[in-house]
Amino acid sequence: MLEKFNVYMSSLKQERMIRVYFPDSYKESNKRYPVLYMHDGQNVFEDEGAIKGVSLGLKDYLDKKNLEIIVVAIDLNPEGEERFNEYCPWVTGAIAEKMIGHPSSVGGKGEQYLDFIVNELKPLIDRKYRTLENQTSMAGISLGGLISTYAACRYPRIFKRIAAISPGYYRNQEELEKFVKNSDLSGVEKFYMDFGTHEIADDKERNKEFTEMIQTIYEILDSKIADTLYQTIENGEHNYTSFRKRIPHVLAYLFSDHC
Repeated sequence: MLEKFNVYMSSLKQERMIRVYFPDSYKESNKRYPVLYMHDGQNVFEDEGAIKGVSLGLKDYLDKKNLEIIVVAIDLNPEGEERFNEYCPWVTGAIAEKMIGHPSSVGGKGEQYLDFIVNELKPLIDRKYRTLENQTSMAGISLGGLISTYAACRYPRIFKRIAAISPGYYRNQEELEKFVKNSDLSGVEKFYMDFGTHEIADDKERNKEFTEMIQTIYEILDSKIADTLYQTIENGEHNYTSFRKRIPHVLAYLFSDHC
């Protein structure tokens, strides 16, 4: 089942649509459920209303799978470059400027966005629904993978299971490497990461560069977290048709004890 409602984000001074999925069993029992937070909310559950018309299809998948979790999806801000601003903890770095081919000053609101999730949204969700407050996870795609990784480092006692699908680390590569190295990740239980062999269309050299940057972050994470998984997705592309095929494997890994 899906519920949708707006929440005011004090840190960003605006309202945002929140979409919450809970399983059929929720209304049939008094049990509590682990919670997975996801970004780019328009593209999480249903194709209708999804940007470019294709979503992860998570509502139908979860209904069929009977995976007993609550999923909270936060809509992205479609205005201008706000998605870059909110999902990047730091302003665009030199590596990103080289990769995109021009100077950029976007990014830097990631902490404010995360502050909303931790201090406003999570307490609201924990009051409104029967959650297992200490079983909270986060997953994101592309820049959503960047902010999810930052969340694991910033709040490892809150976000204990993380998935970074085709993460867009390049935007903050330098700062993120340092941040991960200096973070205590002992509270993180699981970390999933993947990247496709055709993320950058048919440009094998650029795909290789992106893969190497992502794997650099993964190696640091792997040295600090007991249970990690990296997958190379053969013929995987950077679009929701490809991401949709991966999501069952992501959830099966993150919630292996709930399947």
